[in-house]
Amino acid sequence: MVLVRSLSLLVLALSPFVSAETIRPTKPVGTPHYRDYFYVGGQYVSQSGGTAQIQHGQLYVEHLTPSSGVTKKYPLLFVHGAGMTGTNFLNTPDGRLGWADWFLGQGYEVYLVDQPARGRSAYQSAVDGPQFSFSNEVVQSLFTSPAITKLWPQSILHTQWPGLGAVGDAVFDKFFASLVPLLATNVESATKNKAALTALVDKIGPVHLVTHSQSGEFGWNLADARPNLIRSIVGLEPAGPPFAGDATFPSNTSRLWGLTDIPITYSPPLSSPDALNKDKILVNDPVADNFPCYAQSPPIRTLPNLAQVPVLVVTSESGWHVISDWCMVRYMREAGMKRVEHVKLGEVGIKGNGHMFFMEKNNIEIVSKVVGPWVAGKN
Repeated sequence: MVLVRSLSLLVLALSPFVSAETIRPTKPVGTPHYRDYFYVGGQYVSQSGGTAQIQHGQLYVEHLTPSSGVTKKYPLLFVHGAGMTGTNFLNTPDGRLGWADWFLGQGYEVYLVDQPARGRSAYQSAVDGPQFSFSNEVVQSLFTSPAITKLWPQSILHTQWPGLGAVGDAVFDKFFASLVPLLATNVESATKNKAALTALVDKIGPVHLVTHSQSGEFGWNLADARPNLIRSIVGLEPAGPPFAGDATFPSNTSRLWGLTDIPITYSPPLSSPDALNKDKILVNDPVADNFPCYAQSPPIRTLPNLAQVPVLVVTSESGWHVISDWCMVRYMREAGMKRVEHVKLGEVGIKGNGHMFFMEKNNIEIVSKVVGPWVAGKN
């Protein structure tokens, strides 16, 4: 023990003279930063009619600040998709740095959340309703190895997931272990997220919002509620298409308000989505395209609170959203969202990605070439 201690002291004494080459970490350490967390939103409710109370609907918020100082005026706010948590953007399942670190390195302050009743945002079974979880088969078919099940034509182009994308593969097992149950109804999720995310931006001020998949529609609701606090929205394969499911998630009761499952402001005003749904028109061949694309029938109602919000929709080459994201973009533009841009990664030379492209092998290429420069232009 004396020898070990002596050697340890010797190493410590000599450490200033040891070359950086000798002690270089085997993995990237990321951008030095400060971390804190807090909760916003939520409300107290009584238990069984008594005086004892519980809290539900609160939002866990992780706050990261580059230790070298913030150089960008507006922070990034990341909102994850279904079955996920804010960890999606911290690191990749195979141990590489995630998008949060990249933006920290560019001088941005970063906020990451766990949706209400999800992950570190407490789920209260007495008031939050039923939950469900994704099975390994669903995750493999949709996210990690869609080229095997071939549920849609473009799935065979998927090459960027790190590893085999199936149970027993170390990377898949780490990713699957990170998934959590989610609320069974999207209306409930949307309602809770609108309240909590609104409370968050009221607290922290204007943000660049990054949404993914399920949370795409929560972004539209947030911008509708606080258009002055949303500098821009990056929708990573946002939930869609309007009014319906697609070949992967068929449904006749999805997004009855066009972009969302809960009320959003239209002009002329709507008290219910009935008129939108009654008069919607089909603008594609649903058999050939594997999904129905619906649009409003004239006269077109607009989304006035979203009209001036810059929006970037990003679509992978092989994820199932390549089928239908164009329909969402069409609906937005027709509804008066004047600043919508749509980038299809495959068309700008970024090949082989699926729905989880922000954690795939080329995740930094995507953020450094597409998302990062676009956000920088909106500061």
